[in-house]
Amino acid sequence: MQKPDQLSIENYNYELPSNRIAQYPLANRDESKLLVYNNRIHSSSFKNLADFLPKNALLIFNNTRVVQARLNFQKISGAQIEIFCLEPVEPTREIQEAFLHKETAVWKCLVGNRKKWKSGVLKMDFLVQGKSAHLLAERLSDEGEISFIRLSWNPANLTFSEVLEQSGKIPLPPYMHRKAEDSDRQRYQTIYAKHDGSVAAPTAGLHFTPFVFDQLKQKNIRFDYVTLHVGAGTFKPVSEEKLANHQMHTEQIVVKRNLIEELINNGNKSLIAVGTTSIRTLESLFWLGTKMHYFPNQPNYTLQQWEAYELAKMPLLTAKQSLQEILAFLDKSKSEIFRSETQILIGPGYEFKLIDGMITNFHQPKSTLLLLISAYLGEFWKTIYDYALANDYRFLSYGDSCLFLHPKGN
Repeated sequence: MQKPDQLSIENYNYELPSNRIAQYPLANRDESKLLVYNNRIHSSSFKNLADFLPKNALLIFNNTRVVQARLNFQKISGAQIEIFCLEPVEPTREIQEAFLHKETAVWKCLVGNRKKWKSGVLKMDFLVQGKSAHLLAERLSDEGEISFIRLSWNPANLTFSEVLEQSGKIPLPPYMHRKAEDSDRQRYQTIYAKHDGSVAAPTAGLHFTPFVFDQLKQKNIRFDYVTLHVGAGTFKPVSEEKLANHQMHTEQIVVKRNLIEELINNGNKSLIAVGTTSIRTLESLFWLGTKMHYFPNQPNYTLQQWEAYELAKMPLLTAKQSLQEILAFLDKSKSEIFRSETQILIGPGYEFKLIDGMITNFHQPKSTLLLLISAYLGEFWKTIYDYALANDYRFLSYGDSCLFLHPKGN
């Protein structure tokens, strides 16, 4: 498995006209186009997805929920200050726990118009079930573009999740050149979203509807869930010429024991990941299990940006062996849930260990998401993207979908 750190990002660039970037979703989620690649390119509608999936396939979804992470304050002077909550710091770094916390918390944030906020406490009034509430923000310190913000609220018995739900705005991607609207609260969310924690949607899942799930069930296609809380770094293009100089973002993952057991017992049935976040979670599981095997008895395990490529130099475990290491770790810690963090960068040269196929949207030029796609498709990604551009496919978060199976040359 070849480490892609010396690849030039210019090789993963393409011209994306602005009018091909979907600014709004279609009226019906499952009426998006579906580009199917299974040794040849085929166009269909997403509502026909089940027709193209292998029998008895197992689909893995990311059930994270997008939070209303953008907070708009106004100073007495009239200056507008936007606080974009990225990740919790105090009293806990664990995202799902942080949203259940009450009264006060410290978060890493991006602050829009930060130069206008030298000091002082910002205040925002909002309503909860018709009753007055307020949110205070205090800027504690800065590290580069990141600010550490203490947020406190009244009534103090509200959870932070409830505060954001009533006072915040959905954080639409920067390439949607518009403000979030009420409809985005529903449409920039999968219908199976469950666990608060993301500042960006796992967009491959936005196309799924009850109708599509019914079609999957009729074909005995199974599905299960992981949780990866998507950070703002998912939108960060690779600005360095060489990947070695790019700092990949870290994201928290949560996986239940029963899914790991199901993966072990899946046999030769196809494993299809819904979205790049599900791919990163599943592939990270393999390398985290490998790390447990070769570096046992650590209190916790995380995966760094290039660590998979270093672990690949050791005698390779089977998928079953690696996943059994995670089960043993859970047994030892007497836990039913595996929690970790991953910074894995999947790019050309990476060899997939768990997934057999993927459902994904079309991604930005020069992005780590496009690198992941090219790791699976090889150079054929260019042919597929050229086809999509020539055939009126809609791109990025609210755009159309792809199903990739059996990449060319494999």
